[in-house]
Amino acid sequence: MDAGVWYRSLPRFTRYWLTATVVLSMLCRFDVLPLHWLHLDRSAVFGKLQLWRCVTSLFVFPISSNTAFHFLINCFFIVQYSSKLEKDQYGRSPADYLYLLIVSAVLANIGGMIFNVYFLMDMLVLAITYIWCQLNKDVTVSFWFGTRFKAMYLPWVLAAFEFIFHFSLASLVGIFVGHVYYFFKFQYSQDLGGTALLETPQFLKRLVPDISGGFGGFGLPPESRAPPRQAPESPWGRGMTLGRN
Repeated sequence: MDAGVWYRSLPRFTRYWLTATVVLSMLCRFDVLPLHWLHLDRSAVFGKLQLWRCVTSLFVFPISSNTAFHFLINCFFIVQYSSKLEKDQYGRSPADYLYLLIVSAVLANIGGMIFNVYFLMDMLVLAITYIWCQLNKDVTVSFWFGTRFKAMYLPWVLAAFEFIFHFSLASLVGIFVGHVYYFFKFQYSQDLGGTALLETPQFLKRLVPDISGGFGGFGLPPESRAPPRQAPESPWGRGMTLGRN
């Protein structure tokens, strides 16, 4: 496939994410932009109000001869799993996917400040990968050296490799970020019978309207294990069960 055709075929927000990541990282790699002005720094954010760091740290990555392969792997995961999640689960509701990215970015910033992680790319990539894997637990995925296993194990394998080779907890924090979103978006209503707590704000729906027709929603949340509602029921019921997004 022609590179231009492939690039334009990427879903909208996956394409924006990949572009921002590659452009910012390459500009820093060739010293066009100073890397020390873009990474997450808690003292600079709160002490000097350099709020842009909360955004740039999500995309910029310190590319060097030692980290270039790691950067390419992250880009591959963005293309692979962000694309699938955006097209299959959120194909008709792009605002919902934008909200997922915003929630994950906020949580990644909090985790980065707590654990002094300067670059949040690993966290955000693992969070999105974790969510896709939870929605497609029984799908078989391929890993290095031809190994194959269910998707539900993939984030943990990645986190283990990251810890073994780099002694980094960033991937584990990314899994936590993804689980927080997945729990409050899907599990809380499905398993506990609660109401959905991460509904997309209406201003995002107006900014990025839903798409009519087409296909979407192939990655489904798990079937509800909450007790069925009985009629008649008290006004203090369990709320509505979340259906397809």
